[in-house]
Amino acid sequence: MPTLADAATRTEMVSRLAHLAPDTSPAWGRMNAPQMLAHCADALRMAYGDLPCAPKNVPLARLGVVKWLMLNVIPFPKSAPTARELIARAPSAWGEEREAIELLVQRFAQESTRTTWPAHPLFGPLTGAEWGTLAWKHLDHHLRQFGV
Repeated sequence: MPTLADAATRTEMVSRLAHLAPDTSPAWGRMNAPQMLAHCADALRMAYGDLPCAPKNVPLARLGVVKWLMLNVIPFPKSAPTARELIARAPSAWGEEREAIELLVQRFAQESTRTTWPAHPLFGPLTGAEWGTLAWKHLDHHLRQFGV
C-alpha cells in the first residue's frame, strides 16, 4: 500500500493535485473541488495533531483486524460520513488552498520520524506508518472522486 512516508509517493500526489482545477466536477458526493481540498488539508492537519477531532464511538473500527482491513484492503466508501471538524471551514482562495495541501503532503517527510501520533477519531491510536497509509488512501480517494 502506498504511503506519504515515501518521497516518490508524495511527489506523485503533488503532481496529481496540480491537475485539479477549482471547477472540476466530482463523480460522486456533495463537495466541490475547493471544499475537497480544504477537507483533505484539514485531514492532514488532524494527522499531525494541528486540528483536534472528537473521537467517534465505533468500537468495531478500533479492533486490530478491522482497522487493518480498513487501512489496507477495503476501499473508502463513496459519500461516507466524516468528522465535522474536517468540513467545518470554508476553503481559502484556490491557490492558497492548493499550496497549503502541497506543503502538508510534503510535511510528512519530517513528521514520519515522530514516535507519537494523535489518535484518529474513528480508528483510535495509529502508528506513523498507519497514518502515512491512511493519508495516502484518503487523498487518493478524493482525487479519484475528481478524476485526477
